Amino acid sequence: MGRGWHGGRGSRGKGGVQGEVPGAEDAAAWFAGRLPDGWFTGAPEVSVDRDEIIVVGELPALTEEYSDEAARAAAEAGRISRFREETREERIEIARQAEHRYQRKVAWGARLGDSEELFTTLAAPVMTRLRQPERKVLDTLVDAGVARSRSDALAWAVRLVGEHAEEWLAELRQAMSTVDDLRAKGPDLG
Repeated sequence: MGRGWHGGRGSRGKGGVQGEVPGAEDAAAWFAGRLPDGWFTGAPEVSVDRDEIIVVGELPALTEEYSDEAARAAAEAGRISRFREETREERIEIARQAEHRYQRKVAWGARLGDSEELFTTLAAPVMTRLRQPERKVLDTLVDAGVARSRSDALAWAVRLVGEHAEEWLAELRQAMSTVDDLRAKGPDLG
């Protein structure tokens, strides 16, 4: 089976040895089938990387009228908070099953109107070596108050690149998936 960008290029285990992470190509379907009816208005949005699965669903729309956007936003935040509390135990059990199946942490989120909240997402450390010009960029972002630390500045820069290069990144992921498929079809040299 090929390893797509969703399903794991592998992760480093003990001693830096490359280990296989099970594929998660079917995660969206698994969650759609596993979640209780009525939690969300449709199938949840499921995003996967080699470390984490994030499941975000749309909650039923508010039916009340509100005097302004601030009141509506407060009601949306309250409804999301209620969903989080009322579903906590069941979400924990579903996450436990998914973590066993896919060997990734599971985070949850809910969306309602213009509000979205993610619950307990994973912050994975990324080790990197930066030369002085790159460190200066990060330090400028920190000094300007855009970020609190070099780590936050790097995360901000990655989000910015992701927003402005999504089409290119999608093409790159597709090309990587094609290479993985071809590699899997190649001769077994082992």
